[in-house]
Amino acid sequence: MPLAMIVTSNVQDRYRGFLTSVMLEIAPGTYVSPRMSAGVRTRVWSVMESWWEVLQTGSLVLVWADRQAPGGLRIETLGLPKKTIVDADGVLLVKRE
Repeated sequence: MPLAMIVTSNVQDRYRGFLTSVMLEIAPGTYVSPRMSAGVRTRVWSVMESWWEVLQTGSLVLVWADRQAPGGLRIETLGLPKKTIVDADGVLLVKRE
């Protein structure tokens, strides 16, 4: 169960209330969970997606460790240009789609 982190910007209070019920807010808009299972992470993110589809304000970024991904990280975003970590000859780059 790897560490998961969600960073929010300009979102409604409902996001903060929900995220603080399942994660620790270590700085304003930054939430972490040291041992979040893939199932819980998926359910939390699906709530974020459903709210964002209705409200369409602010932005959220979810990051977690994944050994199969380039650089060992996965990133999901809402409200920002989609980003992907790319391994370019051993150098990790963030690609905007």
